[in-house]
Amino acid sequence: MSQAHNCPCSEFCALQGALGSIGGKWKLPILCSLLANGDSRYNELLRNIRGISNTMLSKAVKELEEDGLVTRAEYLEVPIRVEYGLTEKARRLQPILAQLIQWSLEDPAARES
Repeated sequence: MSQAHNCPCSEFCALQGALGSIGGKWKLPILCSLLANGDSRYNELLRNIRGISNTMLSKAVKELEEDGLVTRAEYLEVPIRVEYGLTEKARRLQPILAQLIQWSLEDPAARES
């Protein structure tokens, strides 16, 4: 088999790594909410993302933070205020996500699933 027919990701798949960072049911809605609304407190995210539970929001935000996509800023006030925001790495996803939306809208079969 020639080299042209092999997957370019056969040893290390950077695409799977990227999809792992943003994949799952709740990570994209969290990123989209932060893109649309800017830095948000935890309860704002909870209100903006319909159907997400406290446990899942907490888990997904922590994973996004570990992947370098979300920042967590803690303000020493009474009560303590915590805000979540996007890193520059996450902001660079915006045009990619816009292209995926456009691609999906162009494919009628994708809207049916």
